[in-house]
Amino acid sequence: MQVNHRFRMLAVGALLLAWAGAGQAAQQETLDLSLPSHSYVQNAGSFVLAANDTDVLVKKQDTTATTAAPQQPFEPPLWTASNAHMYLGLATIATAFLTAATAPEDGCGEHTACPNPPPPRQTNGTHAKLAKTTVALAAATIATGLWAHWDDFYLEDGWTDPDNLHVLLGVTGAALMAYATNKSAKSAVKVSHAGIAELGAVGMVVAIKLTW
Repeated sequence: MQVNHRFRMLAVGALLLAWAGAGQAAQQETLDLSLPSHSYVQNAGSFVLAANDTDVLVKKQDTTATTAAPQQPFEPPLWTASNAHMYLGLATIATAFLTAATAPEDGCGEHTACPNPPPPRQTNGTHAKLAKTTVALAAATIATGLWAHWDDFYLEDGWTDPDNLHVLLGVTGAALMAYATNKSAKSAVKVSHAGIAELGAVGMVVAIKLTW
């Protein structure tokens, strides 16, 4: 009985070993992780397509860059507050010289006797109209200057700064011309005002020259 029992145990062990060997062989066949040869061909194709796409993008960008329209040079607008200030200042100087050139004579000279009583003054003649026009242009010049160049004026820089001198001389010159015009217009007789008006005009000329 013991011999039969041992024989059965040996037979069962042999069967278990045979079954385990067959299972291991089957697992080795199913767990083959090696890559097939055609996968490398597919991957190589993907790299080729990627390279071709890059070439196409570069060529497309180059074509776009060459066909783009050239940029036009920047041209500042013709009419700005700064330009208006400059034009009005020049017009003020021009009318100031015309005002001085059209000043009427007093009728008294070396060979001409002064009438007594003197004739009434002409307050609406060419000289008077040009003087009023000059004062109006000077006021407009100051207004546009404050509008366009307010940030250029700094008291911290001192009065020797060209921008500060420009403001000081321009405003003073316009005030002197306005004072001379008002003094002459309100007087029933001829009063001396030409020197004050000419000094104001010179002040505006110097102010323009400082920042020209």
